[in-house]
Amino acid sequence: MREWEVRDVQKDSPSALFTDLYQLTMAQGYWHAGIADTSACFHLFFRSNPFGGGYSLNCGLQQALEYLDGLTFTRGDVDYLAQQMGPDGLPLFGPEFLEWLLALEFKLDVDAIPEGTVVFPREPLVRVTGPIAQCQLVETALLNIINFQTLVATKASRVCVAAQGDAVIEFGLRRAQGPDGGLSASRAAYVGGCVGTSNTLAGRVHGIPVGGTHAHSWVMAFESEIESFEAYAQAMPSNCTFLVDTYDTLQGVHNACDVAGRLRERGSEMVGIRIDSGDLAWFSRQAREILDARGFPQAVIVASNELDEHLITSLKDQDAAIDVWGVGTKLATAFDQPALGGVYKLAAIQGPEGTWEPRIKVSEQTVKATTPGLLGARRYMLAGVPVGDMVYDVRTPPSPQAIMIDPADPTRRKSFSHETEPIDLLTPVMRAGVVVYDMPELTAIRDRAAQAVASLDAGHLRFLNPHSYPVGLASDVHDLRTELILKARGVTD
Repeated sequence: MREWEVRDVQKDSPSALFTDLYQLTMAQGYWHAGIADTSACFHLFFRSNPFGGGYSLNCGLQQALEYLDGLTFTRGDVDYLAQQMGPDGLPLFGPEFLEWLLALEFKLDVDAIPEGTVVFPREPLVRVTGPIAQCQLVETALLNIINFQTLVATKASRVCVAAQGDAVIEFGLRRAQGPDGGLSASRAAYVGGCVGTSNTLAGRVHGIPVGGTHAHSWVMAFESEIESFEAYAQAMPSNCTFLVDTYDTLQGVHNACDVAGRLRERGSEMVGIRIDSGDLAWFSRQAREILDARGFPQAVIVASNELDEHLITSLKDQDAAIDVWGVGTKLATAFDQPALGGVYKLAAIQGPEGTWEPRIKVSEQTVKATTPGLLGARRYMLAGVPVGDMVYDVRTPPSPQAIMIDPADPTRRKSFSHETEPIDLLTPVMRAGVVVYDMPELTAIRDRAAQAVASLDAGHLRFLNPHSYPVGLASDVHDLRTELILKARGVTD
């Protein structure tokens, strides 16, 4: 079935082939070495906030769990893999390994930060524990789902912050990255604060309110603009938001008012007008004067045309008379930063005695050095405001007065007073391959996101040089990380 056909999109069985080839070659390597079932712990995190911002908005967990739930390799999957050849012209995968894949039952434990939570660099969004080959095989899908939706939800949140309470509608489907990208973007944009979408499939699948009226082609299909407005009013009397800038914007507003007057006589009201070009600040103010003078003060003015948080901020500063913002390309594609850059790294392996052995990646770039252990994230709240997040090892939870250390600068340290309330961010979502998390309704996730963003200090919401939110390591985690880095680099006392 083609991806864009109407179907129960989120209920189709996921394909375990939704992964990079090297995950499969590593899985065969683990199997061949006899360690495929060795328990391991991986963390999914990102290293910097997107768009130069001060926060990110976690999104995509529902789709990630739907992917993991019941994940299997089918006979068709392994038959396809059997056809793959190596550089030597021989089969890349052995038949015994492929039969092992066919019989594989995913038994992962997953802990994750709920969707709609504000998150920050270097803290784990997802912790995956289980047989190392299984952990490896789900890496690509988890990154694909959570990276993109977190990126778009964050962009939508920024746009909504700029709109200062005005309604924002996501209009980006036609320029989104393919059918699934469009569907995921619509969902993430709604979580980020948009009130609706033009994407009717997203409306059906996710229950997002949908909206839209007509395009320039509708106006151009008639002999005159006013004739097109009249025809639309006859066909859709309760859904009249007239696009007024096909020819002459201000004359278009007058034409919309003429038709709206006759619409009112028939018992219906014009919803408003949309402006899609030109000086939006000036035209919106002029349009507002016309609408008010002609008896339509309730009519809203919708603006579109390559909007983002920066242009909306500028238009607000210019006292634009815009009530609703239709944001398309730059939202659905996360135009100014096309990828979040989240990563998925091994942090511990269980030894033969059942004890966990830490693992660390030490890069030539210090920023890419990972954090070892079975990690959690604890947020400290003061009077409802988040004041810092501590990354800690779940086997040794921090004391109430623990000190956290900046991994980029160990001389920077922060402790929290007894007045702060600690909240553990990660929650169990899957145990032994079974979903144990009661996923909230999408509207509840959206509400959580709005409350989370509203709780941030204004400095973190700035678009230019935002204040840096403190995220640090518990002292024992920092000490272990430092010890392992020095050991890997051959530095001894």
